[in-house]
Amino acid sequence: MQYCKRCTYPIIAVNLAMRDDGVCSGCDVTDEKSSIDWKAREEEFRRLLEEHRSKDGSNYDCIIPVSGGKDSHFQVWYITKKLGLKPLLVTYYTHNYTETAEQNLRNISRAFGVDHYIFTPSLKMVSKMNIAGFRKMGDMSWHFHCGVWTLPFQVAVRFNIPLVIYGEHGFLDLAGQYSLSDRPEFTVRDRKESYLRGYDWNDFVGDEGLTEQDLLWAKFPPDEEIARVGVRGIHLGVYTYWDGNANAKHMQEFGFKPSNEVSERTYRTISNVDDIHENGIKDWLKFVKFGYGRCTDHTSKDIRLGVMTREQGIELVRKYDHVVPRKSLEYFLSMTGMKEEEFFRIADTFHDPRVWWIENGEWWKDNPWGEPSSYGPVHLPKESWVKYEKKSS
Repeated sequence: MQYCKRCTYPIIAVNLAMRDDGVCSGCDVTDEKSSIDWKAREEEFRRLLEEHRSKDGSNYDCIIPVSGGKDSHFQVWYITKKLGLKPLLVTYYTHNYTETAEQNLRNISRAFGVDHYIFTPSLKMVSKMNIAGFRKMGDMSWHFHCGVWTLPFQVAVRFNIPLVIYGEHGFLDLAGQYSLSDRPEFTVRDRKESYLRGYDWNDFVGDEGLTEQDLLWAKFPPDEEIARVGVRGIHLGVYTYWDGNANAKHMQEFGFKPSNEVSERTYRTISNVDDIHENGIKDWLKFVKFGYGRCTDHTSKDIRLGVMTREQGIELVRKYDHVVPRKSLEYFLSMTGMKEEEFFRIADTFHDPRVWWIENGEWWKDNPWGEPSSYGPVHLPKESWVKYEKKSS
């Protein structure tokens, strides 16, 4: 498998492309940032906000979806302190918050003096969705993605607020899905195809006994309602230089706290710490599917920012990307009642044969350091091994 010559991403990374010289599209976007006139972008952003904000102060100026992390704090700081607007914060509460994440979530409203709409779904429903998402696509956090990309638009329609402001555009910043000159905005197509993995709420009706009424929060508003309010979803990271490390350092002045626990799967304590599964078992399943995990994400970002060399990043990937996160796994098993043996058997079904092969009863794949490695025993029945036979080159 081919890896970027500059960062640690493999060619199979979602929405990533590789140039003939071996440099990935995500690195290209990082290079592009140095040529952007960010002052002009900020003025463009101000004009866009002025067009959509409440003109008479009778409504909120915009909606900011937040999870409580460093980037959420930065978004709210930028909109309130730098630009002087009055946003409504919207959160889909996952029930999987760590203690530090819970403190950060509650801090954000106090720190910036803004209203905060927190939707708390039924714990029973979340438990069912954890199981259903895991079985269907190997992602117990699907309901979280759906909430983040659905609930703010429900609130926008309900309260007649036409502007929803997200932070960075993840697929642009990490993988280079778009150029910054494209100024990508939220689309319903992106919501389903990219953020929701090709599924929607109706695909879960009947799974684990889930009903349509259980999933009302997951229904995206009808087109006519979006058009009536004129709702747009935009990304702050398109209009201001985005540096997660700098955001975290700055936002600690306003009460944001990095994780006080060392992650089992990455060296960073500032990123993806809102939900126990984000750097945990959900991310390990990404490694199972595509052969890379959160540490690859983080090292690629930090290599591009000049924080570390590619060689240093590769050693961190070697240390962290494959690790099974016991704390997150045990939390998931206790919440769902699933047995560990069943979990690993189901997880094995999501290995991508473009990445993985079976040799002597072990899973093998290529690595960015140039030599293949084995990553644990195969839990699939032997009749399923045929598609994972090593192809001769």
